[in-house]
Amino acid sequence: MQAQRVDQIREGGVVAILRGVDPESAVDVADAVVEGGVTALEVTADTPSVTETIGTLADRFDDVLVGAGTVLDAETARAVQLAGAQFLVTPTVDDGVIEVGNRYGTPVATGAFTPTEALRAYEVGADLVKLFPASTGGPDHVAALGGPLPQIPIVPTGGVGPDNAGAYIEAGAAAVGVGSAIVDATAVADGDYESIAENARRTVDAVAAARDR
Repeated sequence: MQAQRVDQIREGGVVAILRGVDPESAVDVADAVVEGGVTALEVTADTPSVTETIGTLADRFDDVLVGAGTVLDAETARAVQLAGAQFLVTPTVDDGVIEVGNRYGTPVATGAFTPTEALRAYEVGADLVKLFPASTGGPDHVAALGGPLPQIPIVPTGGVGPDNAGAYIEAGAAAVGVGSAIVDATAVADGDYESIAENARRTVDAVAAARDR
């Protein structure tokens, strides 16, 4: 199951991040993102009522992974797992989160930026390495890490959107994490779910096009 979930994240190519979306809007936002072709949703742990939202979304979708992001410690990792999180994402290397993920068969994308951090995360059991913040180094940083560390699947996150997602894939990224470029706060506030779906669709299409080149 753990490996299958990792494969789904890699094959889908896009993890859409829902940060701070209130529970009343979360279902509509998630529906729009899934309509756009995204098959992995990350609800950040600093979102109000995060366990409620994760549980609701995990029950709603059969073919879409629902995970938790901004997981900073083992206690939070276990709480969101019990709520239904199917993968965990961290902004930093935290051995406790990786241990909890592996213990209960939940994939972990561990945040790292340097080669040392990326390798250490992978060696202690991370399934994916979330390159964060991606915008600091851009696609060139992904390519640079992939040179000596081709065995590590990298998921750049932070400043990634439909206009540059393809460049990250071409540089060697396994997938991309996308937040406000898909789940735009103004669109959420206005109930403009059509725009959210279009943002998701453009990002998914950019990843697919880059893989076909």
